[in-house]
Amino acid sequence: MPRVRCLSTRIGFPAMIIPGLRHSAVQVGGIVFFGRMLDKIRLNAQGKLPSDYKRAAGTDLRVCKFLHVEYPALVERVLAGGADDELLEWCFAHGRKPNEDEIFMFNAFLTKRGWRDNQTAELEQMKFKRGFAHRADIQTFFDFHKADEETD
Repeated sequence: MPRVRCLSTRIGFPAMIIPGLRHSAVQVGGIVFFGRMLDKIRLNAQGKLPSDYKRAAGTDLRVCKFLHVEYPALVERVLAGGADDELLEWCFAHGRKPNEDEIFMFNAFLTKRGWRDNQTAELEQMKFKRGFAHRADIQTFFDFHKADEETD
């Protein structure tokens, strides 16, 4: 599993080393963020997810809504064990299986989140808190994750 370190360490913030947390853009079954959400569930259960990482909010809930599964039910299923592909198949069986076009549009939506939309202000606040206010290259939450978490 990847080892992720927060770049903000270089600008005076405490280090956040999070082994096993994938980047948002990594796909499981063609769907972005799903793997990261699973990692967050597992890491939280092990007490290894920093408290400032949002769980059961924002993108996690959006992915569950897209798949028509309830987040608490998914957490229960993830903690029961299984590979990522098995967990995605469980979502398809207990919710819905989106088609290729739906997945394409959903991925496009998520990868652009924060760029000129109703979440831009939140992204700007997060950038400021991490010392990235000057970074014009960070225009989406996925860009933020990439900048904030450096794989060793």
